[in-house]
Formats: sequence, C-alpha cells, structure tokens
Amino acid sequence: MNTDFPRILSLLRKERHLSQKAAAADLGVAQALLSHYEKGKREPGLDFLVRVADYYNVSTDYLLGRSAVSSGSIITENDIPDTELHSRAKAGDNISVTMAKKLLMNSIDIIYDILGKIGNAGLNSAVTNMLNLTVYKVFRLIFRANKSNTQNMFEIPDERSCHTADAGIHLAEAEIATVTKNMDNVSTEISTVLIEKEYPKQSPALLSLIKSSEVQLKKLQ
Repeated sequence: MNTDFPRILSLLRKERHLSQKAAAADLGVAQALLSHYEKGKREPGLDFLVRVADYYNVSTDYLLGRSAVSSGSIITENDIPDTELHSRAKAGDNISVTMAKKLLMNSIDIIYDILGKIGNAGLNSAVTNMLNLTVYKVFRLIFRANKSNTQNMFEIPDERSCHTADAGIHLAEAEIATVTKNMDNVSTEISTVLIEKEYPKQSPALLSLIKSSEVQLKKLQ
C-alpha cells in the first residue's frame, strides 16, 4: 500500500478547510470509506484516485508522493527564481529580515563555491544533508506555532520531528568529519584575506555571521 497517499489525501482536504463529510459527498463515497482511505486502512481503486486528482486539481503523481509539487512536475534549476522573496521586516528591528537573509544566503554561496573547488562529491552531499535538515527543523518549529496548521503536510509526526532532524544533522556532521579526515590535503586554502579577495561582495556576510555566532556561543560557555 502506498503510504504517501493517505497523508496527502488528508492534507488536501484540511488545507482547503473541507469537512470529511463534505469531501466524501463531493467525491461520491461514504464518509466512513473516505476516513479509511485517509487513515490508510483501505486502498482505493484507480477510478477514485483520478476523481481525487480532478477534485483537488492535482496530479496523480503528487497524490502518490512521486512529485513534491501538485502539478507533478520535476523541479529543475531553471524553475528556481533568482529574485529574492519580498521582505516583511518591521522598522526598528535589531536586524531586519532582509539583512538576516542576506547574511545566510551569501554565506551559503561562499560555502558551496568552496565545495565546488574542493570537488568531493561525498563532502558536498554531507554538507547539503546537514543544511537541508537544519532548514527542515527550523521550518517545522515555525510551522507548529499555529496550532491550526495540519500536520498531514509531513510524514514524520511532530513530536518526533525535531529529535529525528537533530539525529540526522549529527550524522551528517559525522560524515563531514569522516570525509574530510580521509581526504588528501585540500589544495583550497581558506583564510580571511583570501575570502575577502575572492568574494569581495559576499565576504562581509560570512565574516559577520562567523563573528555574531561566536559571540553567541561564548555566552554558552
């Protein structure tokens, strides 16, 4: 049985603020049967799958968890815009949303450029996993702030999500340590001077992030 379908089926209904009774009536099935589908106790036929896709205007690939986007498209680099998201920072903030975002994004740009120069696929994968899981954890912490948000957006239960992400982050960190230990001496030298020379526009972001992070970490010592 496909384990993604029940979660996504329930997510689509809840995000559209439909009661189970209303959705069942629109889909032409009994509420009890729809409940079984959403809980994964029963597996629907192909005709119902197509009906759900038409009803919610999504692809069957999305319903089955084969695509992360409702259209069923496979996202490529060209689909990701270069423009920044609109900033909603409030005047008087100690640090604006725009500034915080620029610090992170420019710092990550430098990290990935350095990874490209090193050219180790294992290191790149481990770093990416660590960053992905960090973003995932932060997003879930923000997501849970609104109690009305439906947890069906995720497969991992909320009570386990952060601990599981932490475990994944620690594993990625260990993988980075293992990969770098087993690598030959990396020819790519890293220093403040070289960073400022190589990345004149982005370097202030990374160096500021390092400084502010260490100020914060010193308080914890």
